Amino acid sequence: MMTLATGVLTAGPAQATDSYQGCPAGAACIYAQDKGWNGGHPDLIFWEGAYNLSYQEGNHIVFNNQTDQWKVELREGWNGTGTVRVYVQPGEHEVENLSPINSVVLRPA
Repeated sequence: MMTLATGVLTAGPAQATDSYQGCPAGAACIYAQDKGWNGGHPDLIFWEGAYNLSYQEGNHIVFNNQTDQWKVELREGWNGTGTVRVYVQPGEHEVENLSPINSVVLRPA
């Protein structure tokens, strides 16, 4: 299965202090379909901004390892547009069906 995420990777403003399950402090991560935490190896790592997802189907763990009230939005539209299906708050994770999700947005609350 091919994975494609687009966007500019820059150092995020969040101040998380520890990596968790391979997700760096200050990032948000998506893990392989139906693999749980995948042995601490995220498939996708995001910092700040909007990212398009391609070929992400089924259930994945989405983990927000950011602080300073930055949240992760899973959106139906491309380029960070469309309806927000899920918000993932700092330090939390959700198991989500990414089939209807086309973009991920990281932003301050």
